[in-house]
This record gives sequence, C-alpha cells and structure tokens, in this order.
Amino acid sequence: MSRHAGRADRSGLEEALGHRFAKAELLGTALTHISGVQGGNARAQSYQRLEFLGDRVLGLAVSAMLYAEFPHATEGEMSRRLADLVRRESCAEVATAWDVGPYLRLGPGEVQSGGRGRQAILGDVCEAIIGAVFVDGGFEVAAALVRRAWAPRMMAPRRALQDPKTALQEWAQARGKPTPTYSETGRSGPDHAPRFVVAVAVEGLAPADGIGTSKRLAEQAAAEALMGREGFGPLPPSPPTTASENEP
Repeated sequence: MSRHAGRADRSGLEEALGHRFAKAELLGTALTHISGVQGGNARAQSYQRLEFLGDRVLGLAVSAMLYAEFPHATEGEMSRRLADLVRRESCAEVATAWDVGPYLRLGPGEVQSGGRGRQAILGDVCEAIIGAVFVDGGFEVAAALVRRAWAPRMMAPRRALQDPKTALQEWAQARGKPTPTYSETGRSGPDHAPRFVVAVAVEGLAPADGIGTSKRLAEQAAAEALMGREGFGPLPPSPPTTASENEP
C-alpha cells in the first residue's frame, strides 16, 4: 500500500464510530480527499458529496438535541449553541477523537504538508463520515453517532454564547464608534460547498478577515478574529432561563 493511501483495515475506525458499515465503500469515499483521487471526475470520487450531506444531517441531529435538552432556551440561544457545535473546529476535534488521520486517502503533497492533521480536512471528513453513516444506516443511526460524539460538547460549550457580531457591535457602541461594517472580499469552492471571505471594519482599527461556509458565518468569524486580535471577546452568556421566567 502506498504511503498516501490510508490505513486499509478500517475496523479500528468503525469501532471508534460505533458503526459497522454494510457498504464499506461509503467509508472509503468519506475518507478520500480530492488530492487522493486519480483520473477524471475527482470531485465525485472524493468526500465532497458526502460532506455536503453530512453537514445537513449534523445540523438536524444537533438541532434536535438542543431542542430536547434546553426546553426553555430561546431560538437565538439555540442558534448560537448550534453554530458553536457544528463549526469546523468542533468537527475537526471529533474527527481527531475518532483518530481519522491515519485512514485518510491523500495525495503525496497533502501528506507531506501535514494533511492528516489539518483542521480543514478533518472537519470536512467528519461531516463526510456522518453523511456516509446516514446513507449506510439511515437518519436514526447517523443521529445516534452524532449524539455519542456531541452530547458532552453540547452540555459544556467552551465558547461564550453571545454572537460575536453582537458583541463587537456592543463594544463599538459603548465607545461611541459607528456600527461595524462587513464586506465580502472573496469566495471559493464549488456551489454546493462555498467558502466566503468577509472583512469587518471598525473605526480606528485595522480590518480583520473571516472565512465561513456562509456569509453569516464568515461575518461572525471576522468579528471574532478582530476581537481576538484586539484582546477582547464576547460577553459571558446570560444565566439560563427558568420555566417560571417564561410564564406570563
């Protein structure tokens, strides 16, 4: 087996996932970066289509978990929790916990540049694996996989739950500055998996860029990048809402 082909025996990975594939080729595709495909139609043979599907399955599964676990949370709070849980960094951490790296099929250049540990690839592969489990076993099986991996993270979010854009706007307003402005400066990737680049500008500060799979996420990433660079961040989350507080 060539150095870039990935570990052939995937039983250890299946054990980590808690799912034995009926169609082993699905897992193989989920682990295949576009650089590891030879010949034509490389995108169709790589994990990109499964990543597209897995992203939607992950979002639905985590949304259902949040709805059940936080019965008194507002839509805004659940949205912020969802964004934190399904962001690329979180997916990459899950893929790392599954020890996906040794199984990846990468081109020689990606191997040499550290692709097996690259956050972007690990995050994408995590979603592709979820998509593969969905195709192989259905939504309930995929949702169970998501619950096993995400439940501990859901109960202990590590980032402040206030939206970075809101935090940055409040910071600017408190100092008499105009509202921050956002502008799209770039876009890449296929139509089904775009990557947006957005710049945020605040009076008196150098702009900061953010990248995301939607303009909204790119704007949040830009706001977070600027706050991190300047040494301040989102406000801590408000205390959880109780049932009595929701009653009229």
